[in-house]
Amino acid sequence: MATSYSSAWGGESFDGAKAALFLGDRLLVIRRDDRPDISFPGSLDFPGGGREGDESPEATLAREMREEVGLEMGRAEMLWRRSFDGATRPGLVWFYVLRMAAAAQAEIVFGDEGQGWSLMAPEAFLAAPDAVPALQARLRLWRGL
Repeated sequence: MATSYSSAWGGESFDGAKAALFLGDRLLVIRRDDRPDISFPGSLDFPGGGREGDESPEATLAREMREEVGLEMGRAEMLWRRSFDGATRPGLVWFYVLRMAAAAQAEIVFGDEGQGWSLMAPEAFLAAPDAVPALQARLRLWRGL
């Protein structure tokens, strides 16, 4: 079931949006590029990125998901959202937990950012020593851990 993304955002300033996207019961994870000019090079990351223009948080995330993995956010069920201080730079970011059917894996078209993608159990992401720590913390908060 698709969820309406009318925003609780309220128009305040923000820098970007990220999503823990479940395909069935596994998380879609992206391996960041391994470049010295980015934060957390080579780390496990979630889809999302920086705001462009006057996008809303949902529009930012929808664009980033299309660019990075070719999936349409509007098809996802929204389970949770919350704003946080940025993980990689100062500023406000929105974090979402979304779910799509496992079959959406067949529709993934990996973009030109990052080294690749994989699906993993949430416990594996939470235990991974090479995951972006702030994303692990946000996923733990959502799970109530």
